[in-house]
Amino acid sequence: MPTEATVTRISFGVTPSGDSVDIFTLTNAHGMEARIMNYGGIMVSLKVPDRKGVLGDVVLGYDSLAGYLRSSPYFGAIVGRYGNRIANGRFTLDGATYHLATNNGPNALHGGLRGFDKVIWHAESFKRDSNVGVVLTYTSPDGDQGYPGMLHATVTYMLTPANELAVEYRATADKPTPINLTQHSYFNLAGAGNGDILGEVLTINADRFTPVDSTLIPTGELAPVAGTPFDFRMPTAIGARIGQPDSQLKNGGGYDHNFVLNRSDSGLSLAARVVDPGTGRIMTVSTTQPGVQFYTGNFLDGSITGKGGHRYLKRYGFCLETQHFPDSPNHADFPSTILRPGAEYRSRTVFAFSVQE
Repeated sequence: MPTEATVTRISFGVTPSGDSVDIFTLTNAHGMEARIMNYGGIMVSLKVPDRKGVLGDVVLGYDSLAGYLRSSPYFGAIVGRYGNRIANGRFTLDGATYHLATNNGPNALHGGLRGFDKVIWHAESFKRDSNVGVVLTYTSPDGDQGYPGMLHATVTYMLTPANELAVEYRATADKPTPINLTQHSYFNLAGAGNGDILGEVLTINADRFTPVDSTLIPTGELAPVAGTPFDFRMPTAIGARIGQPDSQLKNGGGYDHNFVLNRSDSGLSLAARVVDPGTGRIMTVSTTQPGVQFYTGNFLDGSITGKGGHRYLKRYGFCLETQHFPDSPNHADFPSTILRPGAEYRSRTVFAFSVQE
């Protein structure tokens, strides 16, 4: 068992264009370990203890760089410029209409064909007291994937002695532009590849959610969760209602929806809590963001062989992507995602791990 926090850097391979890819391993004094790659800002693994103290990797992914380069449904990645969907890859800002790269039917998803999940970030590790981490920076040029303005983004991963992984996002731009950065890990608290997540017990701190159409674009309504399969205000197994005959579940193929978090201020507040009854692992998600996208791995189909030779079948992982709402640039009544020159985009999300005895 480590006696102090450490951070190391090793090579993880080379991209076809000749860029070197490195892995940063963050470890705290309790043995919790996060491995972060400078390609896509991807969290390749996250090892946390169960109730017996046994470490297990709780995020889906690949054993090698080749898997991420070949095909990945955003496993563990930082997504941007705009996480989630923008309808028809189009929005109007200050009287000008912008056309984005579309990569999800008619819509733009997670930044386009080459979003932040597919670029090399500049990376520097740090150690501050008992905290260890890595700072990732990337500059997206004006017009990148159709987005206006040059955007300078910084994402910091930090592992604390309290078994917390904090993710902090900052950005500035030289023209008005939409921004919505998030972290896209697929979690399975029983361990990556160890069956589906339907028995894991979820709480979401939200009275409302944003219903979607058949292409997963919000209708604009903020609908109450009460009396629907989307009511996770009390601890509920993920699979308890996922098969109910509900039009929204049909549109999503399960859960693939943004929840409107109950917030009293702009600070860090509870978004969600997940418990795996078998291992006792608990993950609590807190954020400064107004929403969280809950996704139940509906598009996983067994065609992906991930870490340790495990095939990832439908609903073998869930995502809790803290965010602004999908398609916000086209909904004036949603919280604004427009970053203007002279302002700074900032958000913070903390994934905290503990155990249920």
